[in-house]
Amino acid sequence: MRQEYAWRSLVLAGILGFVGVSIILQIIRIQNSTEAATFRKQTASYINVTETYYPDRGEIYDRNGHLLAGNKTVYEVSVDLNNANDKHAIALTVSVQLGLNLDDLYNEMVNPPLIEGTNMPVQTVVLADNVSSDQAAALEQYKSAADSQASATGTKSSLAGLGFWAHPQRSYPEGALASNLLGFVNLARRGYFGVEEKYNGLLAGNMVQVSVPTDPSKAVDIPHVPNGTTLVLTINRDLQAATEQILDESLTKYGAQHGTIVVMDPHTGEIFALASSPRMDLNQNLSYGQIYHNASEYDRAISMPYEPGSVIKILTMAAALDSGTVTPSSTYLDTGEIIVGGWPIHNWDNQAWGLQDMTGCLQHSLNICLATLAGKMGAQTYYGYMNRFGLGHLTGIDLAGEAAAASKSRATAIGTPLISPRTLSGRVCQSHPSN
Repeated sequence: MRQEYAWRSLVLAGILGFVGVSIILQIIRIQNSTEAATFRKQTASYINVTETYYPDRGEIYDRNGHLLAGNKTVYEVSVDLNNANDKHAIALTVSVQLGLNLDDLYNEMVNPPLIEGTNMPVQTVVLADNVSSDQAAALEQYKSAADSQASATGTKSSLAGLGFWAHPQRSYPEGALASNLLGFVNLARRGYFGVEEKYNGLLAGNMVQVSVPTDPSKAVDIPHVPNGTTLVLTINRDLQAATEQILDESLTKYGAQHGTIVVMDPHTGEIFALASSPRMDLNQNLSYGQIYHNASEYDRAISMPYEPGSVIKILTMAAALDSGTVTPSSTYLDTGEIIVGGWPIHNWDNQAWGLQDMTGCLQHSLNICLATLAGKMGAQTYYGYMNRFGLGHLTGIDLAGEAAAASKSRATAIGTPLISPRTLSGRVCQSHPSN
């Protein structure tokens, strides 16, 4: 009897052993099959996803640490069409909260654009961008309420597929203050005019496109993207505000259409204030085309050639003295008129000032006297001095859009820095602190 049980046990053990070996062989076969290789390849493609990271744009401060240009968080509102259960409900909610056209939003989801270069429609549609934090929070509350109601009834949420993506946007806490020298950043994150354009590469930082692990436990492997460079200007915020106020009052008082004031340290060339008209609220830069007819009007202080008028009399007298054409005690009999090129030239008051020395010519700003000195020097000598004085040359000011009146060469003797010389290398400050 015992032998019979032993025989049965051996048979059962043999069968179980065979089944076990068969399972192991089957596992090995599956693991090494072409299908397994395909699945492994597909799995590897989901281990990491390619993400594009945009660093926060560097901030801009005045010389005393007042913030002139910073960043704020805004949101992109999009819809995952694969999960969108009720497109009309989504369009209605977004339309009411953001003040957008209901039909346009709905049609965007029903007839999504095609992926570039293919005939396949996109799976994610952006309904709105640069949405404020308050508006995004209101939309999220509606979505949470819809999700809770759907969970309670066991149905799919009417706002399923609606998503929000936070990203930085340029902000200007002072509005229009110093707008002509700061410039602005458009929705494509590119700087235009002023400091924003001149130092766009430094302020914007470097966009990074990397492979990011989808496993939450590997979050530490997500790379840190350094923010853009922070700049400290030589501008004094309070002096800038006062200068702009004086300019506006002067335009009103004298009925002028436009004006410019530049406040500079004559010893270092640092710009303390630079005011021009008109100005615009940099947070509303889409109004640019309504305020300016062309780019040269944005900052008249550097983009429009300046007719020096009586200012050039000082340079003319300096050239005449330096060239030996006259001495300070040289005299000139002012008759009130001379003919140059067939045209009469008069003094500013149309009067004759009689016998004057060179000090008197400058003191009374006599057009006739200085025009006569320029003629005595001769064109070659006169224009040689004006060229050495830097007229018609670019100053090299660190603002985009500087225009030269006559020459494209850069003046080496004239410098008008806007970036504080106290900063690293005399031009650029340290990187924006990491968040």
